[in-house]
Amino acid sequence: MNDKSYRKNVGLIVLDQKNQLLICRRKGKKTWQFPQGGIDAGESQIQAAYRELFEEVGIKKKQVKVVQKSSHWYHYDLPEKYQPRPKSLKNFKGQIQKWYMFKANAELEINLLNEMPQEFVEYKWSTYWHSLASVVPFKRDVYRNVLSEFLPKYIQLHND
Repeated sequence: MNDKSYRKNVGLIVLDQKNQLLICRRKGKKTWQFPQGGIDAGESQIQAAYRELFEEVGIKKKQVKVVQKSSHWYHYDLPEKYQPRPKSLKNFKGQIQKWYMFKANAELEINLLNEMPQEFVEYKWSTYWHSLASVVPFKRDVYRNVLSEFLPKYIQLHND
């Protein structure tokens, strides 16, 4: 998809050493999500992924390894009821995302205060499919599809 009305973005699934997934709660919201963020001009997808990991949750590149990248772009529309739109999405109808799954090399210390203003106020480690139950509804289909795509790799990691 090369539609300029969608903001290019990376979605990040982080597995700890027990293969639990990191999900975070946005400031002022009750719903949870995986870390994600925009791809800056001149930045590659993987550069954006590592930058967002550090800015949003304090994870450094050396602390994780990429175990899978989505085979295609996923997209979602931001519903009208989510107005006013955040500044980063002001001129877009939604986001188009390349997804990465990372595996922790060691125990991770999550820091939600790396970026100001703070985007997330709480985090937890979740089982693989549980994240679907607490995500904002307009992202649920994307999450289900990404998790389905990554499931074979997750099962392989879980059995290693």
